[in-house]
Amino acid sequence: MNVINYVRFEFPSLPENVSFARSCVGAFASQLNCTLDDIEEIKLVVSEAVSNCIIHAYQKQGDGRIEIIASLLDDRSLELTIKDYGKGIDNLEEALQPSYSSDPARMGMGFTFMKSFMDEMLVSSKPDEGTSVILKRHFITRDREAYA
Repeated sequence: MNVINYVRFEFPSLPENVSFARSCVGAFASQLNCTLDDIEEIKLVVSEAVSNCIIHAYQKQGDGRIEIIASLLDDRSLELTIKDYGKGIDNLEEALQPSYSSDPARMGMGFTFMKSFMDEMLVSSKPDEGTSVILKRHFITRDREAYA
């Protein structure tokens, strides 16, 4: 698979940047001529991933850095990489379990939502170095009538 287009951007770990990130990725993904429902699901996934960075990686401190790379591939796939340089995840296997959260006030459904709306999910993390989430979604060819 070859990348036919991509965008890379980074921003501080401020809560107000969640909507910015989701809007940017949603607009970029619309090049795949997918449905509005598809775009909303992609935006939800971005919200969850960026919120995880803000809440867990940087503990709601606005001085962290979040990076997003969105790529369109020639097989009509969207690949997203959301990366932080925060505290990392001590026990990744445990963190990927539904309802697990390092913050007792949270539901712990972020990774579960991401996985359910995407076709592939790969999470890598190192304590004190950060976490990277790679998400991929394949889109079938559609008639031109249902485009976003």
